[in-house]
Order: sequence, then C-alpha cells, then structure tokens
Amino acid sequence: MKVYTTENVRNLALVGHSGSGKTNLTEAMLFQSGAIQKIGHVDEKNTMSDFSKEERERGSSIGTSIIPIEWRNKKLNIIDTPGTIDFIGEAQGALRASEAVLMIIDATAGVQVGSERMWKYTEKIGLPRIIFVNKIDGENVNFRTLMEELEDKFGKKVIPFSVPIGEGEDFVGVTDVIFQKGYKYTKGAPEDAPLNHDQVKATERMYEEIAEVVAGADEVLMEKYFSGEKFTREDLLRGVTEALIAGDAVPLLVGSAEKGIGIDILLNTIINYMPAPNHDQAHIGFRYESGEERKVSPDEPYSAVVFKTVTDPFVGKISIFKVLSGKITKDTALYNANEESPEKMGGLYIMRGKEQMAVDEIYAGDIGATTKLAHTLTGHTLCDKAHPVLYKMMKQPSPVIYYAIEPESKGDEEKISTSLHRLQEEDPSFVIERNPETKQLTIGGQGSVQLDVILEKLKNTFGVATKKVPFIIPYRETIKGKTEVQGKHKKQSGGAGQYGDVWIRFEPCDEHFIFDEEVFGGAVPKNYFPAVEKGLEEAMEHGILAGFPMTGVKATLYDGSYHDVDSNEMSFKLAAALAYRKGIEDAKPILLEPIMKAEVSIPDEYLGDVMGDMNKRRGRILGMDQKADGTQVLIAEAPQAEMYEYAIDLRAMTQGRGSFTVEYARYEEVPKEIAEKIIADHKAE
Repeated sequence: MKVYTTENVRNLALVGHSGSGKTNLTEAMLFQSGAIQKIGHVDEKNTMSDFSKEERERGSSIGTSIIPIEWRNKKLNIIDTPGTIDFIGEAQGALRASEAVLMIIDATAGVQVGSERMWKYTEKIGLPRIIFVNKIDGENVNFRTLMEELEDKFGKKVIPFSVPIGEGEDFVGVTDVIFQKGYKYTKGAPEDAPLNHDQVKATERMYEEIAEVVAGADEVLMEKYFSGEKFTREDLLRGVTEALIAGDAVPLLVGSAEKGIGIDILLNTIINYMPAPNHDQAHIGFRYESGEERKVSPDEPYSAVVFKTVTDPFVGKISIFKVLSGKITKDTALYNANEESPEKMGGLYIMRGKEQMAVDEIYAGDIGATTKLAHTLTGHTLCDKAHPVLYKMMKQPSPVIYYAIEPESKGDEEKISTSLHRLQEEDPSFVIERNPETKQLTIGGQGSVQLDVILEKLKNTFGVATKKVPFIIPYRETIKGKTEVQGKHKKQSGGAGQYGDVWIRFEPCDEHFIFDEEVFGGAVPKNYFPAVEKGLEEAMEHGILAGFPMTGVKATLYDGSYHDVDSNEMSFKLAAALAYRKGIEDAKPILLEPIMKAEVSIPDEYLGDVMGDMNKRRGRILGMDQKADGTQVLIAEAPQAEMYEYAIDLRAMTQGRGSFTVEYARYEEVPKEIAEKIIADHKAE
C-alpha cells in the first residue's frame, strides 16, 4: 500500500449492535475497492477483520481491527469494533482514534440497544456520523417504518442520502439523493437505472431537506437559500461537511453488504463528507496533557499514541498507533514519554486485519503499527525525545462482573499471572485482582462474554487451562458487647518455665483495632505491653464464629501478673491469645458483610422491575435521579454477596439497556438466619 498524506486520510470507527453486519460490510468495501478478489463471510470464518481463533469460533468480533481501504486516491482506515456491550472498552478506544463514525443498523431488526448506546456516546462527544442501513433486502423490511423509528430514536437530523429501489427480495438498487440518480447492481457493479415520476419527486423533496439543513450551517449558503438561488454541487458538498461536523446532520445510506449494493455510494459519501484528521474542526480523541502542544501536521515533530495492542502467538506484541503529528519513518528513534525510555522499532507496518504491510513512512493522522516494543502499553505516547509531549491515558470503564479463577494444574500458578498480564496489555478494560483477605485470584470486566474470552485466550494462546470457582465473600467478625477476662499461660517442663498473666477488657469501637493499657503498680511490666498487643493482633486474624478476620475491637490491658524468671514476651503473647478467645466469645460476636453502593441507569419503563429485583437482593433504595434524556438513575445499596451476577440479570431485565457502577461502601451485620448458615458451612468445611 502506498503512503498517504494527512489530507488524504479518513479514519472511521465502525460501530453497531452485534450481528448487524459490520464485519461483512467491511468485506464488501474491501471487495468494492479491489483490495480482495473474493468476499469473506463471518459464517465461513474467512473474513479479514475477524481473524483470531476465538472470533472465528464465536462468529462475532471481540477485538478492534484496522481495515485500510483505498478509494479515489484516498485512504479510509475502517476501525472495525465489537458490537457486544462487554467490549465497550474496545469500541471507546477505536472512537478515540477516529474523526468520524460509521454506524450500522440492521434493517431486519431496527434500532437495537448496541446502536442506541453508541449513538448516545458519540452524540455526547460530538463525533460526526454516517448511518448505513444494512440488510435492506431482508424479509418484511419497510423503509418508511424504519425511517420513522430512526427519527424517533435519533431525531430529525438523520437525513436519507440514498433510498432503496425495491424492498425485501425485490431490492435491486438505490437512489443517490445528492446526485438524483438511480443505480441497479449486478454482483456489486452499479449501472444507471431511470427513476419513475414518484421516485424523482421523492428525491427532489429529500434534496430540499438536505439543502435546508446545509443552509443552516453556513451564513453564505443561508443567504443563497433564502434568495432562491440554487446551490452548486460544490456548495452542497462544503455545506454538508460543515453540517455533519457540527452535528446538525447525519447522512443515512441504505444497501446490502451481502449483495454489494450501495457500497460504492457509501465509500463516496465517506470521501466527500468525512473530515480529514487535519480539518480545523476535526475531533481529536487524544487530549494533550503536558509538554509541547502539537497540531495534526506533518511539519511538526512526530508524536503518536498506541491505542490498541495485539498479542500474536507468532509475532509477539504488536502495537497499533495513530500518528498525531509529524511523520514516523522506519528509521525514527522512538521514545516512550510515559516511561521516559527509548524504544526500538521492530519494523513499520500498515495493518489490515492480521496482515502486516511494510511501509517506509506514516504521516500525521494515519494509523500504523510496529512490533516488539519493550515498555509501551496501550495508551502510551511515543514522541521525539527532543520535543516531548504526553497525551492523556483513556479512562477504562469500571468492572461490573467478576470471576474467581484458579488454574486446573497447580504447576500453572505462576504462569497464570504472567499470562493474564500479557492479555491485559491487549485489553486494558479488564482487571486482575488478588484479594488480600481471601487470597482468591479474580478477573473483572464488562460482562461474562468478555471474561469467557479471557479464559479461552489463556488456554489457546498460553496453554493455561483454568476453572471458575465459587467466590469467597470477605466477611469479617466483630463484637457488640463488653467483657473482662483473664488469660493465663503457665508451663513448667524442667529448666526455665513460661509464665504470662493478663486481664483484658474487650469492647466495640469504630476503628479496626485499638490497644490501650491501664496497668497500675507494675502488675505487668511495660516491656511486655508490645507482646500483649502483638498477640492480640495475630489472634484477630481469625474470628471465633467462622474464622474471618476480626475488626472493631478495643482491648484494654488493666491487670495481670508476672514471674521474675519464667516470664518472657512469648508467654505474654500466648496469654493475650487465650484472653482473646475467651473474651470475644463472651462479647456477643457477630458476622459482618461488605455492602456495595450501586448507581443503576435505566430507561423509565424498567424502573419497577429493577427496584423489585434490588429488594430481592436485600438491597435498600437510597434515591432516584432523572437525567436530561429521561434515563432514571437508581441509587441503592446491597450486600456484595448478592451483586456478583447483577450485570447479567440487569441486562436480562432491561433488554441490555441498563448499566450500573458499583463501589464498596462499608461493612454491616449479616442477618441472623444467613449468618447461621455461613457459620454452619464454615464449620462443615
């Protein structure tokens, strides 16, 4: 592939609900442009963008892939993203590297939840969009009904730039509204199709709608419009671009990726209206943090951000980056601004799926790749060491579901940790945690599909077979009462004996542990106080009910005795432990459980179901808030033990439209009947 300058590059994130046909559309665009001679299909497991073993087995995208396409002496970097909400981190990373979005709608299914979510997000960050309605040849598809649904969900800014000629099995071509011409297709090749009277009138009416929107985006064009002067083609092209970048218009195109219909018009629309990376109003997803500020220009010192890392079993680590300024050549000395360390480039490439195409240079705004970077992770900045700049790291979405895992083979304990961290380089949206209390290894992410894929990759790529195990809830124990007890350790077995004697008062407190002393007259020498405290701290690691750590205890040493010869630190530690066991048992011990605070965002129609479900989880509703878009935010608290499967259940209750965040709030007493079962289970073990 030849080298393209900044103004001749277009970067688009390909988004939409899972199964809408994003990957098949990518294949159709590659075929239309002449990059491939045969269209691959997801069902046949031979597409360019779904190349991993896990993707081909599942028949859906799970990672971002870059598909460059050459069209009319321009380069289109199509960044194909997964449609499953579990991989929202992948989609958001792709949006950072894009100046525009190509959103796919499945005509047979209408506007699905994945598309709704991406529309809201792209609207929020102000990213220009094109909508492509795929599968317009599907059964029972009605274009007018679909347009009404799109306007209802997305507003009047969605304007048809092409309309179908025929529907369902009779779909044979499209009408280009801008050029007011009809095209029929044979094996993806267009040929002129005359329009009948009704079609001509319909396209004229739509053309006027476009002209009206365009006029509102440009003062000069507005004057022309109100004076009755007809726009030139150049006027319309410029005006549509301005309206699109301003978010006032979203072109809607129709077609069929399967039959190759409307693909050429889609490619032309991208070239004509999507902004180049150096456009004055182009979306810059990578925000400046420090150092020398840059313009998207080849004349600046080079800088780039790695927005995707791929772990290839043969090549190793592949770092995919977007050049934000200057240009990178195969001889460029790379410098990692985050780690403040030089990097050695392992070749300079353009990626097309997993295929690496060597190039000599990559200009600002374009996307490239290199291999074997030792220190560079996803989100890191590469720049000229003499002209340093740092771009902000992307904030990853908080995990909403966790798995507790362990290797099937005990010999893989160390290997599993190394392998998980390698996979985290590829997908930084999942987290790895080792619970310090339960010692369990957990992984957390956006959904069960994402975590299942992680486990599959552990096995397929690194040869580590794992199993999910039940969660050990980090319960704790505390006391509600006050008691005073003696702990006396006395042992005589010939030679020096052991003697320690303490009287300790135990009572509840708000801190984890407080040790105090009220000893008078040297009943216990001061040099043994630390031993008593240490003995209590060690004993508190295990409660007396179910062995969980003890907390919220104040222990006051107020009396005791010692022996001039036989007393030592170990004797007083053991005496303190004896006092602990007796005293805690008499001080009304109880079990505590972690309580989580959740904020649940849901459409209003699901509010009743979600509130009812939260009550079943022993949750408490703290309040509600309504967002500007009508979304309800439910604020609640519930025990951690009831929230592990909440992500799965919430999606089922809300048809995937609900989302939530959760964070630790505090510990609370476990209800008596539940505590009894937990204690009984512990004793049985």
